[in-house]
Amino acid sequence: MYFAKLEFFNPFSRSIKDRAVFNLIMKAMERGDINGTRRLFEATSGNVGIAMAAMSNLFGIEFRAYLPKPTPNTTQTLLRVLGAEVVKTEFETIDPKMIEFVKKEAEKANAVNLNQFENDDNFEAHYKYTAREIDEQLKSIGQKPDVIVAGIGTSGHIAGIAKYFKERYDTKIVGVVPAEGEKIPGIKRLETKPKWFFKVEIDKVMEITQREAIEGSIQVARRDGLLIGLSSGAVVKAFERIRDKYPGTAVLIFPDDGFKYVEAFERYLSEGR
Repeated sequence: MYFAKLEFFNPFSRSIKDRAVFNLIMKAMERGDINGTRRLFEATSGNVGIAMAAMSNLFGIEFRAYLPKPTPNTTQTLLRVLGAEVVKTEFETIDPKMIEFVKKEAEKANAVNLNQFENDDNFEAHYKYTAREIDEQLKSIGQKPDVIVAGIGTSGHIAGIAKYFKERYDTKIVGVVPAEGEKIPGIKRLETKPKWFFKVEIDKVMEITQREAIEGSIQVARRDGLLIGLSSGAVVKAFERIRDKYPGTAVLIFPDDGFKYVEAFERYLSEGR
């Protein structure tokens, strides 16, 4: 038996990143970090930027998004619709060098960099809320998770979920990353040094190609009628590989929907797939 956690029901970015960004902003306001300075700078490849742009509008904050070079045009357009200032950099991925670059840009401009990649408020959002919600939903139908499969990006959601369930059950946690030389929006290889991944117990890490991720998304669309994003498609393909090894109740974390990735689907379908 397996279930999918459909995070595209979050209203702002239609992704799991609404949870982290809300916690990042609220905690920063509680500490007084952004009460005087009403500008936020953030390195983002998509959903965090969209969530931060949307919520910045609610709080009257100016937002500048720094994007790696491969960011889809759709994401850039959505950020501009939300009124964000968009800076497209020459970085191929968000790695420690790009994170440090954005920190320095914020310092020079007297802006705040909430830094989703290092800020423990990201991890806390998923440990306290996302994981507990999954637990309560499963308990309501008399289930507990034997395995949870999730992508690894900042590692906030997989690590928060892993810590919560490892403390309570013998849940196995499977992480999903792009294969070497591949790019899948929302997830990154471990060489980018995701902070919280190395602080929790992850049982297995699966490598998935972009083509496999696209095929996973299309497979779910044609079987279940759900338009899921590419990191969700990667989770699907990873689960297919490990489902026999981890029997019982599985939970797949689907971080967002497929609408931001039309360009990738279009390229794939143009090949006659």
